[in-house]
Amino acid sequence: MSQIVPIIMILICCGGGAGALFYMKNNNTKNVDAKSQQELTAQEFINVKDIHDKFLYTRDGQVIAYLKINPISIDLFSDMEKEQICRVLTAELSNIQKPFKFLAVSRPVDITPLINEYTALLAETTDQRQKELLRNEMMVMSNYAVSGEVVERQFYIMLWTRFRTGIEQDLQKECREFCNKFESANIGCDIIKEHEIVRLCNLINNPAYTYLEQE
Repeated sequence: MSQIVPIIMILICCGGGAGALFYMKNNNTKNVDAKSQQELTAQEFINVKDIHDKFLYTRDGQVIAYLKINPISIDLFSDMEKEQICRVLTAELSNIQKPFKFLAVSRPVDITPLINEYTALLAETTDQRQKELLRNEMMVMSNYAVSGEVVERQFYIMLWTRFRTGIEQDLQKECREFCNKFESANIGCDIIKEHEIVRLCNLINNPAYTYLEQE
């Protein structure tokens, strides 16, 4: 009897250890599965496989190109000129057969050129009052930039097609034809490249880049 008790205790300890090991392994597996599911969900949400040159390749087999519409100030045009622009754009875009997307995004205004100009003026002037005014203006503009209160609207056209070998040339041709339609109304339009596509994706999908406009 005295020999059986230690054996029973050893078996109980082994069983308890095996149970604890199984629980820890099962729990770790669940955590890994949950993490993998989160990563998979994020990848499916973004749906980006690669970005190269002027094209974005998606995981579901699409090739996308983006056109950036250069801004114009309609305040500089007369009512007749505005109507003319509308008529030309309507006529040019009305014969498009393929679907496209119009994107309007907000981003903080780049105040770097203005700050550089103020810095140069600050270095040149000897007037203390002018120096103070320039410093205050630079501080105000910097605060606007940091807070994101000063934003600009940017407009893009998104074109896409199913991927196959050599399809990029056909898609680029469609993009050029689209650009010509806007240029007919004297509105500049450019096919954006890799770094600008990455920036646009950040503006759309990355909350750190997103500016929420007040209603």
